[in-house]
Amino acid sequence: MKLWSGRFESDTDALVDALNASITFDKRLYKEDIAGSMAHARMLGDRGIIGKDDADRIIAVLEEIRADIDAGNFEFKLADEDIHMSIEAELTRRIGDAGKRLHTARSRNDQVALDFRLHLKNEIKEMIGMELDLLSVLCDIAEKNTGTILPAYTHLQRAQPTTFAHYMMAYANMLRRDVTRLEDCLARMDESPLGSGALTGTTYPIDRRQVAEALGFARITENSLDGVSDRDYAIELLADLSILMMHLSRLAEEVILWCSWEFKFVELSDAYATGSSIMPQKKNPDIAELVRGKTGRVYGSLMGLLTVMKALPLAYNKDMQEDKEQVFDAVDTVKKVLPVFTAMLATMTVKPENMRRAASEGFINATDCADYLVKKGLPFRDAYTILGKLVRRCMETGRTLETLPLDEYKSFSPLFDDDVYGAVKLETCVELRNVPGGPSSTSVAAQLDSVRAFLRERLK
Repeated sequence: MKLWSGRFESDTDALVDALNASITFDKRLYKEDIAGSMAHARMLGDRGIIGKDDADRIIAVLEEIRADIDAGNFEFKLADEDIHMSIEAELTRRIGDAGKRLHTARSRNDQVALDFRLHLKNEIKEMIGMELDLLSVLCDIAEKNTGTILPAYTHLQRAQPTTFAHYMMAYANMLRRDVTRLEDCLARMDESPLGSGALTGTTYPIDRRQVAEALGFARITENSLDGVSDRDYAIELLADLSILMMHLSRLAEEVILWCSWEFKFVELSDAYATGSSIMPQKKNPDIAELVRGKTGRVYGSLMGLLTVMKALPLAYNKDMQEDKEQVFDAVDTVKKVLPVFTAMLATMTVKPENMRRAASEGFINATDCADYLVKKGLPFRDAYTILGKLVRRCMETGRTLETLPLDEYKSFSPLFDDDVYGAVKLETCVELRNVPGGPSSTSVAAQLDSVRAFLRERLK
Protein backbone atom coordinates (compact mmCIF):
# COMPACT_ATOMS: atom_id res chain seq x y z
CA MET A 1 0.00 0.00 0.00
CA LYS A 2 1.33 3.41 -0.97
CA LEU A 3 1.85 5.91 1.84
CA TRP A 4 -0.49 8.39 0.10
CA SER A 5 -3.23 5.86 -0.79
CA GLY A 6 -5.86 6.96 1.77
CA ARG A 7 -7.69 9.18 -0.74
CA PHE A 8 -7.86 6.43 -3.38
CA GLU A 9 -10.29 3.48 -3.67
CA SER A 10 -8.23 1.42 -6.13
CA ASP A 11 -4.61 0.88 -7.03
CA THR A 12 -2.93 2.80 -9.80
CA ASP A 13 -2.31 0.98 -13.06
CA ALA A 14 1.01 -0.83 -13.33
CA LEU A 15 1.95 1.29 -16.36
CA VAL A 16 1.32 4.42 -14.30
CA ASP A 17 3.53 3.06 -11.54
CA ALA A 18 6.33 2.47 -14.03
CA LEU A 19 6.03 5.98 -15.49
CA ASN A 20 5.55 7.70 -12.15
CA ALA A 21 8.39 6.05 -10.23
CA SER A 22 11.78 7.72 -9.97
CA ILE A 23 13.43 5.25 -7.61
CA THR A 24 15.52 3.79 -10.45
CA PHE A 25 17.54 6.99 -10.68
CA ASP A 26 16.92 9.06 -7.53
CA LYS A 27 18.12 6.24 -5.27
CA ARG A 28 21.55 7.81 -5.60
CA LEU A 29 20.23 10.54 -3.27
CA TYR A 30 19.91 8.14 -0.35
CA LYS A 31 22.73 9.62 1.72
CA GLU A 32 21.36 13.13 1.35
CA ASP A 33 17.80 11.95 2.02
CA ILE A 34 18.83 10.20 5.22
CA ALA A 35 20.98 13.15 6.35
CA GLY A 36 18.05 15.51 5.79
CA SER A 37 15.65 13.21 7.63
CA MET A 38 17.99 12.88 10.60
CA ALA A 39 18.38 16.65 10.89
CA HIS A 40 14.61 17.08 10.53
CA ALA A 41 13.88 14.43 13.19
CA ARG A 42 16.35 16.00 15.62
CA MET A 43 14.73 19.41 15.15
CA LEU A 44 11.22 17.94 15.63
CA GLY A 45 12.36 16.37 18.88
CA ASP A 46 14.12 19.53 20.09
CA ARG A 47 11.02 21.60 19.37
CA GLY A 48 8.70 19.13 21.11
CA ILE A 49 6.77 18.48 17.89
CA ILE A 50 7.43 14.76 18.32
CA GLY A 51 8.68 12.93 21.38
CA LYS A 52 12.42 13.05 22.06
CA ASP A 53 12.52 9.26 22.36
CA ASP A 54 10.84 8.89 18.96
CA ALA A 55 13.29 11.36 17.41
CA ASP A 56 16.27 9.48 18.85
CA ARG A 57 14.91 6.15 17.66
CA ILE A 58 14.24 7.51 14.16
CA ILE A 59 17.80 8.81 13.93
CA ALA A 60 19.31 5.55 15.13
CA VAL A 61 17.35 3.42 12.68
CA LEU A 62 18.04 5.81 9.80
CA GLU A 63 21.73 5.26 10.50
CA GLU A 64 21.12 1.50 10.30
CA ILE A 65 19.30 1.89 6.98
CA ARG A 66 22.14 3.99 5.58
CA ALA A 67 24.64 1.31 6.63
CA ASP A 68 22.53 -1.37 4.94
CA ILE A 69 22.36 0.60 1.70
CA ASP A 70 26.11 1.28 1.83
CA ALA A 71 26.69 -2.46 2.20
CA GLY A 72 24.30 -3.36 -0.62
CA ASN A 73 21.84 -5.03 1.74
CA PHE A 74 18.80 -2.95 0.83
CA GLU A 75 16.12 -3.65 -1.76
CA PHE A 76 14.75 -0.63 -3.60
CA LYS A 77 11.16 -1.38 -4.62
CA LEU A 78 9.40 0.22 -7.58
CA ALA A 79 6.19 0.33 -5.54
CA ASP A 80 7.81 2.84 -3.18
CA GLU A 81 8.06 5.31 -6.08
CA ASP A 82 11.06 7.34 -4.98
CA ILE A 83 13.96 7.39 -2.55
CA HIS A 84 12.01 9.41 0.02
CA MET A 85 9.09 6.97 0.23
CA SER A 86 11.46 4.01 0.05
CA ILE A 87 13.41 5.04 3.13
CA GLU A 88 10.35 6.20 5.06
CA ALA A 89 8.53 2.94 4.29
CA GLU A 90 11.51 0.90 5.48
CA LEU A 91 11.80 3.06 8.60
CA THR A 92 8.13 2.45 9.39
CA ARG A 93 8.50 -1.29 8.78
CA ARG A 94 11.31 -1.37 11.33
CA ILE A 95 9.95 0.85 14.10
CA GLY A 96 6.23 1.23 13.44
CA ASP A 97 4.38 4.40 14.51
CA ALA A 98 7.55 6.28 15.45
CA GLY A 99 8.63 6.04 11.80
CA LYS A 100 5.32 7.51 10.67
CA ARG A 101 6.03 10.64 12.71
CA LEU A 102 9.14 11.55 10.71
CA HIS A 103 7.20 13.23 7.91
CA THR A 104 5.55 15.69 10.29
CA ALA A 105 5.96 19.29 9.08
CA ARG A 106 7.47 18.47 5.72
CA SER A 107 6.47 17.38 2.21
CA ARG A 108 8.18 15.37 -0.47
CA ASN A 109 8.33 18.69 -2.34
CA ASP A 110 10.71 20.38 0.08
CA GLN A 111 12.36 17.06 0.86
CA VAL A 112 13.42 16.42 -2.73
CA ALA A 113 14.51 20.03 -3.15
CA LEU A 114 16.70 19.61 -0.09
CA ASP A 115 18.18 16.29 -1.23
CA PHE A 116 18.95 17.62 -4.71
CA ARG A 117 20.72 20.72 -3.39
CA LEU A 118 22.74 18.69 -0.89
CA HIS A 119 23.77 16.25 -3.59
CA LEU A 120 24.77 18.90 -6.10
CA LYS A 121 26.76 20.83 -3.51
CA ASN A 122 28.94 17.75 -3.03
CA GLU A 123 29.16 17.06 -6.75
CA ILE A 124 30.25 20.63 -7.50
CA LYS A 125 33.03 20.45 -4.93
CA GLU A 126 34.27 17.22 -6.48
CA MET A 127 34.19 18.64 -10.01
CA ILE A 128 36.01 21.79 -8.90
CA GLY A 129 38.76 19.55 -7.53
CA MET A 130 39.02 17.81 -10.90
CA GLU A 131 39.15 21.14 -12.70
CA LEU A 132 41.97 22.29 -10.45
CA ASP A 133 43.92 19.13 -11.34
CA LEU A 134 43.53 19.94 -15.03
CA LEU A 135 44.46 23.57 -14.44
CA SER A 136 47.64 22.44 -12.69
CA VAL A 137 48.59 20.21 -15.63
CA LEU A 138 48.10 23.10 -18.07
CA CYS A 139 50.45 25.20 -15.95
CA ASP A 140 53.01 22.40 -15.86
CA ILE A 141 52.95 22.10 -19.65
CA ALA A 142 53.24 25.87 -20.01
CA GLU A 143 56.24 26.05 -17.65
CA LYS A 144 58.12 23.53 -19.79
CA ASN A 145 57.34 25.31 -23.07
CA THR A 146 57.88 29.03 -22.57
CA GLY A 147 60.41 28.94 -25.42
CA THR A 148 58.54 26.51 -27.68
CA ILE A 149 57.57 28.61 -30.70
CA LEU A 150 54.65 27.66 -32.92
CA PRO A 151 52.28 29.53 -35.21
CA ALA A 152 49.08 30.91 -33.75
CA TYR A 153 46.11 30.76 -36.07
CA THR A 154 43.11 32.78 -37.13
CA HIS A 155 40.61 31.17 -39.54
CA LEU A 156 42.88 28.10 -39.11
CA GLN A 157 45.49 30.00 -41.14
CA ARG A 158 48.94 30.68 -39.74
CA ALA A 159 48.81 34.17 -38.31
CA GLN A 160 51.54 35.25 -35.86
CA PRO A 161 54.24 33.54 -33.81
CA THR A 162 53.54 32.58 -30.23
CA THR A 163 54.63 29.89 -27.79
CA PHE A 164 53.04 26.67 -26.69
CA ALA A 165 53.10 28.08 -23.15
CA HIS A 166 51.01 31.02 -24.32
CA TYR A 167 48.56 28.59 -25.92
CA MET A 168 48.25 26.55 -22.74
CA MET A 169 47.70 29.65 -20.63
CA ALA A 170 44.82 30.67 -22.89
CA TYR A 171 43.06 27.44 -21.94
CA ALA A 172 44.16 27.85 -18.33
CA ASN A 173 42.34 31.17 -18.20
CA MET A 174 39.20 29.57 -19.64
CA LEU A 175 39.38 26.84 -17.04
CA ARG A 176 39.93 29.33 -14.23
CA ARG A 177 36.67 31.01 -15.24
CA ASP A 178 34.99 27.61 -15.25
CA VAL A 179 36.10 27.06 -11.66
CA THR A 180 34.77 30.43 -10.52
CA ARG A 181 31.46 29.82 -12.31
CA LEU A 182 30.98 26.60 -10.35
CA GLU A 183 31.99 28.40 -7.16
CA ASP A 184 29.37 31.08 -7.84
CA CYS A 185 26.74 28.44 -8.59
CA LEU A 186 27.59 26.67 -5.34
CA ALA A 187 27.26 29.91 -3.37
CA ARG A 188 23.84 30.64 -4.89
CA MET A 189 22.44 27.16 -4.26
CA ASP A 190 23.66 27.11 -0.65
CA GLU A 191 20.12 27.53 0.75
CA SER A 192 17.99 25.02 2.62
CA PRO A 193 14.41 24.72 1.30
CA LEU A 194 13.28 22.34 4.07
CA GLY A 195 10.38 23.88 5.93
CA SER A 196 8.74 25.13 2.74
CA GLY A 197 6.40 22.17 3.03
CA ALA A 198 4.35 21.33 -0.04
CA LEU A 199 4.30 25.00 -1.03
CA THR A 200 3.15 27.26 1.86
CA GLY A 201 5.26 26.14 4.80
CA THR A 202 3.73 24.53 7.88
CA THR A 203 1.70 25.38 10.96
CA TYR A 204 4.14 23.54 13.22
CA PRO A 205 6.68 25.65 15.19
CA ILE A 206 9.70 24.30 13.31
CA ASP A 207 13.19 25.78 13.35
CA ARG A 208 14.32 25.93 9.72
CA ARG A 209 17.66 27.50 10.56
CA GLN A 210 18.57 24.68 12.94
CA VAL A 211 18.12 22.16 10.15
CA ALA A 212 19.97 24.35 7.64
CA GLU A 213 22.92 24.75 9.99
CA ALA A 214 23.01 21.04 10.80
CA LEU A 215 23.20 20.23 7.10
CA GLY A 216 25.88 22.81 6.34
CA PHE A 217 23.77 25.34 4.45
CA ALA A 218 24.68 29.01 4.58
CA ARG A 219 21.06 30.16 4.84
CA ILE A 220 17.42 29.19 4.23
CA THR A 221 15.27 29.96 1.20
CA GLU A 222 13.18 33.08 1.80
CA ASN A 223 9.94 32.07 0.04
CA SER A 224 8.22 28.72 0.40
CA LEU A 225 6.72 28.72 -3.12
CA ASP A 226 10.12 29.42 -4.60
CA GLY A 227 11.77 26.97 -2.22
CA VAL A 228 9.95 23.95 -3.68
CA SER A 229 9.68 25.07 -7.32
CA ASP A 230 13.12 26.60 -7.94
CA ARG A 231 15.45 24.66 -10.19
CA ASP A 232 17.55 27.64 -11.24
CA TYR A 233 20.53 26.13 -9.47
CA ALA A 234 20.27 22.96 -11.55
CA ILE A 235 19.91 24.93 -14.79
CA GLU A 236 22.80 27.19 -13.81
CA LEU A 237 24.94 24.14 -13.08
CA LEU A 238 24.11 22.65 -16.48
CA ALA A 239 24.96 25.97 -18.14
CA ASP A 240 28.29 26.10 -16.30
CA LEU A 241 29.07 22.51 -17.25
CA SER A 242 28.14 23.25 -20.87
CA ILE A 243 30.63 26.11 -20.97
CA LEU A 244 33.27 23.91 -19.36
CA MET A 245 32.66 21.16 -21.91
CA MET A 246 32.81 23.73 -24.71
CA HIS A 247 36.28 24.74 -23.50
CA LEU A 248 37.39 21.11 -23.26
CA SER A 249 35.98 20.47 -26.72
CA ARG A 250 37.96 23.37 -28.18
CA LEU A 251 41.18 22.06 -26.68
CA ALA A 252 40.25 18.54 -27.76
CA GLU A 253 39.90 19.80 -31.33
CA GLU A 254 43.35 21.40 -31.11
CA VAL A 255 44.80 18.10 -29.89
CA ILE A 256 43.10 16.21 -32.71
CA LEU A 257 44.63 18.58 -35.25
CA TRP A 258 48.03 18.61 -33.56
CA CYS A 259 48.16 14.78 -33.60
CA SER A 260 47.60 14.58 -37.35
CA TRP A 261 50.48 14.00 -39.77
CA GLU A 262 49.67 17.40 -41.24
CA PHE A 263 50.68 19.04 -37.93
CA LYS A 264 52.54 16.51 -35.77
CA PHE A 265 52.87 19.09 -32.99
CA VAL A 266 52.14 16.52 -30.27
CA GLU A 267 51.91 12.79 -29.80
CA LEU A 268 49.56 11.14 -27.35
CA SER A 269 50.65 8.39 -25.02
CA ASP A 270 49.66 4.90 -26.14
CA ALA A 271 47.56 4.72 -22.96
CA TYR A 272 45.32 7.53 -24.26
CA ALA A 273 44.97 6.63 -27.93
CA THR A 274 43.46 3.77 -29.91
CA GLY A 275 44.23 1.88 -33.10
CA SER A 276 42.35 0.82 -36.20
CA SER A 277 40.85 -2.60 -36.79
CA ILE A 278 42.12 -2.59 -40.39
CA MET A 279 44.85 0.06 -40.75
CA PRO A 280 47.88 -0.96 -38.68
CA GLN A 281 49.61 2.40 -38.98
CA LYS A 282 46.83 4.35 -37.25
CA LYS A 283 47.03 5.98 -33.82
CA ASN A 284 43.73 7.68 -33.24
CA PRO A 285 42.98 10.50 -30.73
CA ASP A 286 39.73 8.84 -29.68
CA ILE A 287 39.77 10.28 -26.16
CA ALA A 288 39.85 13.83 -27.51
CA GLU A 289 37.14 12.94 -30.03
CA LEU A 290 34.93 11.49 -27.30
CA VAL A 291 35.33 14.64 -25.22
CA ARG A 292 34.33 16.67 -28.25
CA GLY A 293 31.32 14.41 -28.82
CA LYS A 294 30.17 14.28 -25.21
CA THR A 295 29.97 18.06 -25.18
CA GLY A 296 26.76 17.74 -27.19
CA ARG A 297 25.39 15.38 -24.56
CA VAL A 298 25.84 17.99 -21.82
CA TYR A 299 24.33 20.68 -24.05
CA GLY A 300 21.33 18.37 -24.49
CA SER A 301 20.85 18.11 -20.74
CA LEU A 302 20.81 21.89 -20.44
CA MET A 303 18.27 22.32 -23.23
CA GLY A 304 16.20 19.45 -21.85
CA LEU A 305 15.81 20.99 -18.40
CA LEU A 306 15.24 24.49 -19.76
CA THR A 307 12.42 23.06 -21.86
CA VAL A 308 10.92 21.18 -18.91
CA MET A 309 10.83 24.34 -16.79
CA LYS A 310 9.84 26.90 -19.42
CA ALA A 311 6.09 27.05 -18.75
CA LEU A 312 5.56 25.57 -15.30
CA PRO A 313 3.24 27.50 -12.98
CA LEU A 314 3.99 27.63 -9.27
CA ALA A 315 4.59 25.58 -7.31
CA TYR A 316 5.68 21.94 -7.70
CA ASN A 317 4.66 19.99 -10.81
CA LYS A 318 5.45 16.37 -11.61
CA ASP A 319 7.32 17.57 -14.72
CA MET A 320 10.08 18.60 -12.34
CA GLN A 321 10.90 14.95 -11.71
CA GLU A 322 12.66 15.19 -15.09
CA ASP A 323 15.35 17.42 -13.57
CA LYS A 324 17.43 14.68 -12.01
CA GLU A 325 18.25 12.46 -14.94
CA GLN A 326 19.35 15.50 -16.96
CA VAL A 327 21.64 16.75 -14.20
CA PHE A 328 22.89 13.33 -13.13
CA ASP A 329 23.87 12.50 -16.71
CA ALA A 330 25.69 15.80 -17.24
CA VAL A 331 27.54 15.54 -13.93
CA ASP A 332 28.48 11.91 -14.60
CA THR A 333 29.74 12.87 -18.05
CA VAL A 334 31.91 15.72 -16.78
CA LYS A 335 33.28 13.60 -13.92
CA LYS A 336 34.16 10.86 -16.40
CA VAL A 337 35.75 13.26 -18.89
CA LEU A 338 37.88 15.48 -16.64
CA PRO A 339 40.27 12.88 -15.13
CA VAL A 340 41.00 11.12 -18.43
CA PHE A 341 41.39 14.41 -20.31
CA THR A 342 43.80 15.61 -17.62
CA ALA A 343 45.85 12.41 -17.83
CA MET A 344 45.88 12.56 -21.63
CA LEU A 345 47.42 16.04 -21.55
CA ALA A 346 49.82 15.20 -18.72
CA THR A 347 51.28 12.28 -20.70
CA MET A 348 51.27 14.01 -24.09
CA THR A 349 54.63 14.47 -25.85
CA VAL A 350 55.24 17.95 -27.27
CA LYS A 351 57.20 18.18 -30.56
CA PRO A 352 59.03 21.56 -30.42
CA GLU A 353 60.96 20.99 -33.66
CA ASN A 354 57.79 20.43 -35.67
CA MET A 355 56.17 23.48 -34.11
CA ARG A 356 59.22 25.62 -34.91
CA ARG A 357 59.32 24.31 -38.48
CA ALA A 358 55.67 25.23 -39.01
CA ALA A 359 56.30 28.67 -37.52
CA SER A 360 59.07 29.34 -40.04
CA GLU A 361 56.56 28.98 -42.89
CA GLY A 362 53.54 31.07 -43.71
CA PHE A 363 55.12 34.51 -43.14
CA ILE A 364 53.79 34.78 -39.61
CA ASN A 365 56.40 37.49 -38.92
CA ALA A 366 54.98 39.82 -41.58
CA THR A 367 53.27 42.05 -39.00
CA ASP A 368 56.55 42.38 -37.12
CA CYS A 369 58.31 43.35 -40.36
CA ALA A 370 55.67 46.03 -40.95
CA ASP A 371 56.15 47.24 -37.38
CA TYR A 372 59.88 47.48 -38.12
CA LEU A 373 59.10 50.07 -40.82
CA VAL A 374 56.60 51.87 -38.57
CA LYS A 375 59.26 52.27 -35.91
CA LYS A 376 61.41 53.95 -38.58
CA GLY A 377 58.70 56.51 -39.28
CA LEU A 378 56.52 54.96 -41.98
CA PRO A 379 52.71 55.06 -41.43
CA PHE A 380 51.37 51.59 -40.61
CA ARG A 381 49.06 51.38 -43.63
CA ASP A 382 51.96 52.14 -45.98
CA ALA A 383 54.11 49.58 -44.19
CA TYR A 384 51.27 47.06 -44.44
CA THR A 385 51.08 47.56 -48.23
CA ILE A 386 54.83 47.14 -48.63
CA LEU A 387 54.80 43.91 -46.64
CA GLY A 388 51.99 42.52 -48.75
CA LYS A 389 54.14 43.05 -51.83
CA LEU A 390 57.19 41.61 -50.05
CA VAL A 391 55.29 38.45 -49.12
CA ARG A 392 54.15 38.04 -52.70
CA ARG A 393 57.77 38.40 -53.91
CA CYS A 394 58.91 35.80 -51.38
CA MET A 395 56.22 33.39 -52.55
CA GLU A 396 57.25 33.90 -56.18
CA THR A 397 60.93 33.28 -55.43
CA GLY A 398 60.53 30.54 -52.83
CA ARG A 399 62.06 32.60 -50.03
CA THR A 400 61.01 33.67 -46.55
CA LEU A 401 61.37 37.04 -44.85
CA GLU A 402 64.39 35.63 -43.02
CA THR A 403 66.14 34.60 -46.28
CA LEU A 404 65.15 37.44 -48.61
CA PRO A 405 68.35 39.33 -49.65
CA LEU A 406 68.77 42.85 -48.28
CA ASP A 407 68.93 44.41 -51.77
CA GLU A 408 65.47 43.05 -52.50
CA TYR A 409 64.23 44.46 -49.19
CA LYS A 410 65.64 47.85 -50.17
CA SER A 411 63.92 47.70 -53.55
CA PHE A 412 60.65 47.98 -51.63
CA SER A 413 61.77 50.60 -49.10
CA PRO A 414 65.08 52.37 -48.35
CA LEU A 415 64.21 52.13 -44.65
CA PHE A 416 65.24 48.47 -44.59
CA ASP A 417 68.71 47.76 -43.23
CA ASP A 418 70.70 44.81 -41.82
CA ASP A 419 68.78 44.98 -38.56
CA VAL A 420 65.64 43.78 -40.35
CA TYR A 421 66.83 40.17 -39.95
CA GLY A 422 66.90 40.52 -36.20
CA ALA A 423 63.44 42.09 -36.26
CA VAL A 424 61.86 39.23 -38.20
CA LYS A 425 63.53 36.47 -36.20
CA LEU A 426 60.71 34.48 -34.60
CA GLU A 427 62.23 34.57 -31.13
CA THR A 428 62.42 38.37 -31.39
CA CYS A 429 58.83 38.58 -32.60
CA VAL A 430 57.69 36.64 -29.55
CA GLU A 431 59.84 38.39 -26.96
CA LEU A 432 58.95 41.89 -28.18
CA ARG A 433 55.29 41.10 -27.51
CA ASN A 434 55.92 41.87 -23.89
CA VAL A 435 52.57 43.47 -23.15
CA PRO A 436 50.52 41.99 -20.29
CA GLY A 437 48.82 38.89 -21.63
CA GLY A 438 51.29 38.50 -24.48
CA PRO A 439 53.49 35.53 -25.43
CA SER A 440 56.87 36.82 -24.24
CA SER A 441 58.56 34.76 -21.57
CA THR A 442 58.08 37.59 -19.06
CA SER A 443 54.39 37.95 -19.89
CA VAL A 444 53.76 34.21 -19.71
CA ALA A 445 55.61 34.02 -16.41
CA ALA A 446 53.24 36.64 -15.00
CA GLN A 447 50.25 34.66 -16.29
CA LEU A 448 51.63 31.51 -14.70
CA ASP A 449 52.16 33.30 -11.39
CA SER A 450 48.54 34.50 -11.46
CA VAL A 451 47.07 31.06 -12.13
CA ARG A 452 49.41 29.35 -9.67
CA ALA A 453 48.27 31.82 -6.99
CA PHE A 454 44.66 30.98 -7.89
CA LEU A 455 45.46 27.29 -7.44
CA ARG A 456 47.25 27.80 -4.12
CA GLU A 457 44.31 29.77 -2.76
CA ARG A 458 41.94 26.89 -3.47
CA LEU A 459 44.22 24.01 -2.56
CA LYS A 460 45.38 25.29 0.80
